[in-house]
Amino acid sequence: MNDAATPTPKDPPRYDFAAAEPRWQAEWDRRACFAVPDVPPADAKKYYVLEMFPYPSGKIHMGHVRNYTLGDVVARYKRARGHLVMHPMGWDAFGLPAENAARERGIHPGKWTWDNIANMRAELQRMGLSLEWAREFATCDAAYYGKQQKLFLDFWKAGLVERKESWVNWDPVDGTVLANEQVIDGRGWRSGALVEKKKLSQWFLGITKYAPDLLAALDGLDRWPERVKLMQANWIGRSEGARVRFRLTDAKAAGLDEVEVFTTRPDTLFGMSFLAVAAEHPLAAAAAARDPNAAEFVAECRRMGTSEAAIEQAEKRGYDTGFRVAHPFLPGISFPVWIANFVLMEYGTGAIFGCPGHDQRDMDFARKYGLSVLPVVLPPGEDPATFTLGDVAYTDDGKIFNSDFLNGLDVPTAKRRVIEKLEEGGQGVGVVNWRLRDWGISRQRYWGCPIPVIHCDACGAVPVPEDQLPVVLPEDVDFSRPGNPLDHHPSWKHVACPSCGKPAVRETDTCDTFVDSSWYFARFCSPQAAEPVTRAAVDAWLPVDQYIGGIEHAILHLLYSRFFTRAMKATGHLQCEEPFAGLFTQGMVQHESYKSADGRWLYPEEVEISANADGTRSAVVKGSNEPAVIGRVEAMSKSKRNTVDPGAIIGKYGADTARWFILSDNPPERDMEWTESGVAGAFRFTQRIWRLAANAAPALPPPGTPAEGATGAARKLRQATHRTIAGVTEALENFAFNVAVARIHEFANAIGETDAAASAEGMGAARREALETLARLVAPMMPHLAEEVFSVLCPGAGKLVAEMEWPQADPDLLKAETVTLAVQVLGKLRATIEVAAGAPEAEIFALAEAEENVQRALGGKPVRKRIHVPGRVVNLVV
Repeated sequence: MNDAATPTPKDPPRYDFAAAEPRWQAEWDRRACFAVPDVPPADAKKYYVLEMFPYPSGKIHMGHVRNYTLGDVVARYKRARGHLVMHPMGWDAFGLPAENAARERGIHPGKWTWDNIANMRAELQRMGLSLEWAREFATCDAAYYGKQQKLFLDFWKAGLVERKESWVNWDPVDGTVLANEQVIDGRGWRSGALVEKKKLSQWFLGITKYAPDLLAALDGLDRWPERVKLMQANWIGRSEGARVRFRLTDAKAAGLDEVEVFTTRPDTLFGMSFLAVAAEHPLAAAAAARDPNAAEFVAECRRMGTSEAAIEQAEKRGYDTGFRVAHPFLPGISFPVWIANFVLMEYGTGAIFGCPGHDQRDMDFARKYGLSVLPVVLPPGEDPATFTLGDVAYTDDGKIFNSDFLNGLDVPTAKRRVIEKLEEGGQGVGVVNWRLRDWGISRQRYWGCPIPVIHCDACGAVPVPEDQLPVVLPEDVDFSRPGNPLDHHPSWKHVACPSCGKPAVRETDTCDTFVDSSWYFARFCSPQAAEPVTRAAVDAWLPVDQYIGGIEHAILHLLYSRFFTRAMKATGHLQCEEPFAGLFTQGMVQHESYKSADGRWLYPEEVEISANADGTRSAVVKGSNEPAVIGRVEAMSKSKRNTVDPGAIIGKYGADTARWFILSDNPPERDMEWTESGVAGAFRFTQRIWRLAANAAPALPPPGTPAEGATGAARKLRQATHRTIAGVTEALENFAFNVAVARIHEFANAIGETDAAASAEGMGAARREALETLARLVAPMMPHLAEEVFSVLCPGAGKLVAEMEWPQADPDLLKAETVTLAVQVLGKLRATIEVAAGAPEAEIFALAEAEENVQRALGGKPVRKRIHVPGRVVNLVV
């Protein structure tokens, strides 16, 4: 490195981060330290580090700081360990917030999005992340979503895309489909309108085709958190059971012959009390057609949120249709058919049979409406003649009773026997069922990837020819009217049919934004490619070696990405099946919350806190005497205003301080509390490292001075250096970043303690080795400080720390030279002794018996037996 690029401060005691950080960022860029080729050399040790890319909301938050700092530590460490590291960045840029901003602020979603990207890019660049910005893209760029449209067409050819009718949550004011999570108390989360259940033609991706493989392959993801794998397994939801056909006793009135039910508990069929159907079931429609009260109940059900949480929390309600079904094994016995608000059409067959004795939800429903409760599974030790149930269902194992040919069987045997009987009589069949449903990707929104389909009255749904891709969103859209602007655009949707040339219309639905994030990791491998991916690039770089992001994406994003990778393999785009070999889910960043006396949430900078004499704390609104309430420590959120602006922190303390504190507080998988005192302490430590190096540098021997052969205090410092190398290396390998921080704190203390012995023999070389090592060890976490420290230690060295190999620990210096042993007499601890490692046993026993407390315990008695457990204990028996 030339001298002009090598800062050598003349006032060493203070580290000027404001000058140093942009200078070193510019130098990394000038040298292209983080650039890698699309296709790495065959002999390269590739390592792909990726953090979940952000939505461009306009400002980064502390969750971003933590996420990208964690990834950057991994990237810088792996680079130093000799890997060719790809570490890209992009933007998950489509979505409803931009469209809402267009409506509310009169600004185009594109301008709002690109302005936000520019702001956030600048903020992230201030953090000194070792990102390859040349790979940057945004999913709202036609250069990206046009390739996504190509993937859609390829999936369609491969039979992985289907258009079919399905029930959706419909917001009549916004004129769009809502996800279950966007329905709150039956109303649209943004408009507040009562949500309707509506049947629409939707585009679906065939994820269910891969359900067995997606489940089975979880076992091979040994670097994924067990919690995430369990969540995915539950979401995929493999269950064995039976499909049972119940004959309607009034088939003519319903227009149906039978109702099919999937159940995982066919062994409890003799405990049946009712049959329940979803509000969208054909039998419910038949009841609604003849009964206005049934129709009103169906409408009420359709206004209720359909997320599992909403269903679970809602009062279980139903309506008796008047229809009845015959029991498959009990001639002449029938049961009522109810419409129930807890039965969903999209799960199973949209119908269940209720066995209140052994399902708590069914029990609650039966007790509410006075339906029968017959137990059919007998708990161990209970008498079948006297066993009864109150309001709590029995859901554990036992023996079957009250069940005709099943009596006396255990539950698994009874399940098999029932299925055999159903199949013999043509009344059902044993099946494996999956909770997972095909992925409906249609959204009635403008700001999303257009689905590349043209609808022709003569030809049906026709794919857009590939030479007409990308289908680009029109710029001149009107957000003053409700609904999807693409629907009422005067010209965009009107095109000629590619097949017959007749007038036709484009598909005006756009893709669910989860589609955009389900393959972006593959696009990063060759972001300028004319095709969605360059095969040589993705086959070389994928799977991602380390993926980092929040646990909230455990199911949908991660599951959809796993599906997309399989679909891309099936269509010839890549060879791997799993997108992410390793997954790390970081904890949340938390902060105290504050409220004014009138209940308004306050930002931390609006509050002044003081300590009271009794150890408590008080708060007032800054600039006034108005009292404020100090609330709980909880995850930072805009709604509670308990956020801290990363830009302000970097401006006041520097990026390295923010990075250091974010790593030091807790294990990264746990939540951490952001405190002003904590970040101030981290800042003091950065200054301390600078002073250690800057004050020592003038008196150090030249760079390269050998430190081998040191004795005494110098050897002790060398041992501390190499033990720290080993400790930090182990911590970083295991994602224990807070442990690495602790080891470096200890090492800084050890270096500081040598000030008094700076002139001891060999100490100069040992201190140089220690300080240079300190710079290299902190580099993944505080990269700017590392460069600044190394530049003052080795001015004109011509090499950046970012380009250096990771330091290696000398095994000889890791060995313990002395060992502390416990000395016991008759098993009781009497003393400890320190002996040379490998000392002969005779010497060890002599030293042990010479201890005053040991002599006292022996009381002059001869020692009958001496026991030595190497490295641990000496036991003397008298």
